[in-house]
Amino acid sequence: MILKKWFAAVLVTALVLQVACYYDNEEELYPDGGQPNTCDTASVTYSATIQPLLQSKCYVCHSQAAALGNIVVEGYANARQYALSGQLYGSINQSSGYLPMPQGGGKLPACDIAKVKKWVDDGAPNN
Repeated sequence: MILKKWFAAVLVTALVLQVACYYDNEEELYPDGGQPNTCDTASVTYSATIQPLLQSKCYVCHSQAAALGNIVVEGYANARQYALSGQLYGSINQSSGYLPMPQGGGKLPACDIAKVKKWVDDGAPNN
């Protein structure tokens, strides 16, 4: 009788621990934020696509005022410099050999990364 109670207690404890340790990472489950896989990279421009993306995702740490790590992507000339060196794409794509950005945060949506790649591949034009 004691063995049955002990077994039941162990079983219940194991089930509780298994349920309590369940973990969902939304960014891993829905890398595109749950959006359909439609990403228009045909009309990527600096002024309409890249600058707003940098402003919303990067300027908090890498503006003229903050300049964390002495990296500033605010303004076309600065963004272009990091784009052409490969550092901008390498960091936001979290590629090996680059400091993954955003630091301490999840990877940017795949569509945003694809837009930056398109802009960089096009020579980072000021358009």
